[in-house]
Amino acid sequence: MPAKKEFKKVTTHSLQMMKANKEKISMITAYDFSFAKIFDGAGIDVILVGDSASNVMAGHETTLPITLDQMIYHASSVIRGVNRSLVVVDLPFGSYQSNSNEALISTFRIMKETGAHAIKLEGGEEVLESVKKIIAAGVPVMGHLGLTPQSIYKFGTYTVRAKEEAEAEKLKKDARLLEEAGCFAIVLEKIPALLAREVALQLSIPVIGIGAGRYCDGQVLVMHDLLGINNEFKPRFLRQYLSLHDEVTKAVQSYIKDVKSLDFPSEQEQY
Repeated sequence: MPAKKEFKKVTTHSLQMMKANKEKISMITAYDFSFAKIFDGAGIDVILVGDSASNVMAGHETTLPITLDQMIYHASSVIRGVNRSLVVVDLPFGSYQSNSNEALISTFRIMKETGAHAIKLEGGEEVLESVKKIIAAGVPVMGHLGLTPQSIYKFGTYTVRAKEEAEAEKLKKDARLLEEAGCFAIVLEKIPALLAREVALQLSIPVIGIGAGRYCDGQVLVMHDLLGINNEFKPRFLRQYLSLHDEVTKAVQSYIKDVKSLDFPSEQEQY
């Protein structure tokens, strides 16, 4: 295996090289300056400013309510904390589906107002015209297939997708179409591991999984899930690396106790 290359700045080309060198790609979501700075400093390859902000930052049940303006706010906050990572921003629901011109205008706003490096959108053949138009304008596009949360009301459930042959065949076809259209990478969400493996082997562009098994070229998790900030969401695919919910609760309870007992601030903590 070729020696691992250290990238001063991760680009879409870097990800292509990582796939060629069989080096797995690490990706995490972020929505603000402080966490983006920590993740970037830790060495994460890709930061996704996900429309999952609708759930984890705003408390909505789905990703549908978040607006383009709100995504721009989150993305511009993230960009200010990043030196090395590639920053990808989700086009939110309703900002690209009606026609390719709207998709292009939404993309231009994100790129100009945030300084982000690429956009991500959900869907295959049905969004192909938009993908081609955005790429023709010089903006890198990441695709997203499998469980596409913006279509949750169509699916009616967050269960594993593409278990049936017809849906699996459509997913493989859509993946090929997205690659041919010029996407630099594709996210596969909540599909069988062997199907994800087939797609990853079939494509020359990186395939990044979330609940899509170990054979993908990289993995992405939502920061609130990985860090245990959100302790209600525990799907099979999630590995929780920290229990921040419990740690923060304990810290705040200690602070409350110290304030109430007049222990804080001490003489050394005042002027």
